[in-house]
Amino acid sequence: MKDHSPHTANIGKFQDRFVTADGQTRASVALTDPKTLWFNTGTLCNITCANCYIDSSPTNDALVYITADEVEDFLDQLAARRWPVTEIGFTGGEPFMNPDIIDMAERALSRGFEVLILTNAMAPMMRPAMQTGLQDLVARFGAKLTLRISVDHYSQKHHDEERGTGSFTKTLKGMEWLRDAGIRMTVAGRTLWHETQEDARAGYAALYASHEIDIDADNPADTVLFPEMDDTVEVPEITTSCWGILNKSQNDVMCASSRMVVKRKGADVPAVLACTLLAYAREFELGTTLEQAEADVHLNHPHCAKFCVLGGASCSA
Repeated sequence: MKDHSPHTANIGKFQDRFVTADGQTRASVALTDPKTLWFNTGTLCNITCANCYIDSSPTNDALVYITADEVEDFLDQLAARRWPVTEIGFTGGEPFMNPDIIDMAERALSRGFEVLILTNAMAPMMRPAMQTGLQDLVARFGAKLTLRISVDHYSQKHHDEERGTGSFTKTLKGMEWLRDAGIRMTVAGRTLWHETQEDARAGYAALYASHEIDIDADNPADTVLFPEMDDTVEVPEITTSCWGILNKSQNDVMCASSRMVVKRKGADVPAVLACTLLAYAREFELGTTLEQAEADVHLNHPHCAKFCVLGGASCSA
């Protein structure tokens, strides 16, 4: 498995939870307004991408399949703790590899939550049982259900460079099926190719138009373009003074509004993480309950700076 610890580009940094390398107080973020609770359905995936932040593959089961009953327990905890969560997200791996995905989504939707499922829209989603399940969910819950499709680039060439030859065609076939089934879609792309936001969004707009897919390429919530998380890039540590310097609020950072539940291989129960991006960084594991997960998060990782504070990225809808 890839080494997810800070690399030599940030040598000496991100060592102390509370203090930066130059002795300043490290910034922390409180859970001020929880809006999204994520569930990692497991790290198994039908493909191996060139740059997967969580190293998903057909063989990586470091995070095992979470079950519908385990998800329901956390939905009960949401009610007990009175978190104002409106959205339940499912990510992987490939969520449609998990045999409980339809059941998990149904339990969340039945409680009134919006549900977001991140998927590559390939073979696992296209199995008859999954198609039938999705058709039932959209018939009952309509636009409360959204699938965010991983389309790394609007061109077949670049997308297949990341996901393997033929992936682009298979994903578009899945998107066309979702279109015909009336299931709401958004897209997640990447900014690996040094093109402007304007050019990238124009490319996605042309792709959607050519396949008669109703997704807004100019809306950042509908076409999300993620910066690449390169562990070898030098990034600054975020101190308490950075908020004023950057004119940014702690409330804008993902860990102010979300948590992620995972089930580690060999663990008896799931754990709650501070961040969807740091599944292997044990420092960001907050406990096994939502009550424990209400603790502040200290921004002691390069991704906290590059991806969230400076990049302004968000994984929710």
